[in-house]
Amino acid sequence: MQYIPQILFILISGIAIYLFSGKIGQIKRNILLGRDEDLNNNSSLRWKNVLLLAFGQKKMFKNPLVAVMHFVIYAGFIIVNVEVLEILLDGIAGTHRLFAKFLGELYIWLINGFEILAFSVLIICIIFLVRRNILKLKRFVSKDLNGWPRSDANYILITEIILMSLFLKMNACDTLLQARGFGHYAEHLTGNFAISHFYQPLLKNYSSETLVVFERICWWMHIVGIFAFLNYLPYSKHLHILFAFPNAYYARLEPQGKMKNMPEIQKEVLYSMQPELAPTADTAQEHIKKFGAKDVFDLSWKNLLDAYSCTECGRCTSSCPANITGKLLSPRSIMMKTRDRLEEVGKNINLNKTFKDDNKSLLRDYISEEELRACTTCNACVEECPVSISPLDIIVQLRRYLIMEESNAPQEWNSMFSSIENNFAPWKLSPDERDKWVSEMN
Repeated sequence: MQYIPQILFILISGIAIYLFSGKIGQIKRNILLGRDEDLNNNSSLRWKNVLLLAFGQKKMFKNPLVAVMHFVIYAGFIIVNVEVLEILLDGIAGTHRLFAKFLGELYIWLINGFEILAFSVLIICIIFLVRRNILKLKRFVSKDLNGWPRSDANYILITEIILMSLFLKMNACDTLLQARGFGHYAEHLTGNFAISHFYQPLLKNYSSETLVVFERICWWMHIVGIFAFLNYLPYSKHLHILFAFPNAYYARLEPQGKMKNMPEIQKEVLYSMQPELAPTADTAQEHIKKFGAKDVFDLSWKNLLDAYSCTECGRCTSSCPANITGKLLSPRSIMMKTRDRLEEVGKNINLNKTFKDDNKSLLRDYISEEELRACTTCNACVEECPVSISPLDIIVQLRRYLIMEESNAPQEWNSMFSSIENNFAPWKLSPDERDKWVSEMN
């Protein structure tokens, strides 16, 4: 009978890790559906990006107060959950506060630090709930977040509050039982902790046996809650907690605004000028390549990693001049729709073992032409994103498909394209007359 809790704990841990690994494996497969892109150069600068953008959250500090609060939640999530390692080992070995024996005074300092962080996380989560649901900041009430996305953010904040509360109540019960010298709790006397001792007056009238029940319930709910949170992450925008790090490492290092040339187009121009270099009938099929992107398969794996890394914070959309002036474009929506389409493709593969054409595509079924044409390519969304996402790259690739594969552009654009082709400039002026205005002024 004494081994039943350990067996149950190992079983729950195994199931949680198995389910999480399976879902992460599916997400990795989905990301790798994208085109190959080499982003392994300049590793020193990439690691610097990880340190500054992912760990240090550099871009968040454009708004210092919010940045500090977000950093506390982030630090609390990372550091407080170091304590989970002790819970895991205690659950497997059937021990209690395993590290207290080896760390001595340092253990007390660590738990005090964890409690201060846990309490800070609890308070800040409440503040963030107020900002979202009572103050209703503009970027949090956007129609982009209607339905599940808005609920998702609230669920995570409420979960964090519950987990931190359980941690503090567990410690309060534990230290009370230590003070009473009850059972194995008296083996490691830690004294009162920084925050949880304020909870003790609410518990002191309960019997020791009842406190043991409270402590065990909090212990189990805390660790099972963490396992549940772990398996919720892959279905949530909070997957950025994990994916912000690889996304920062693989961020594109070119100057913002630099568009990638398409060698395929250069080859087409070359072949029109020198037909003898054009591929033969035997190699023509290998030569054919789609211009731009119509569906997620045509985007690069980095674009798809971006989609899964999106925090849905809305900083990109709130800085987008097209969106500010009332146009349909929302860079945040572009990323969310890309992820939604990729998830749909993943479910299709899960069901059919391989992708079965569903007569849908990212273009039009998810992202409209109107959204794409509203973009000014100003890079404001790229500049604002705290986790190095580029909605612009996806927009440009979808627009390239519209124009180069479908010859689908507004008449005003076609006039400009024609002028560039014939006059080497956007205006309908012959190159020979380009300096005519100078002589007219004389």
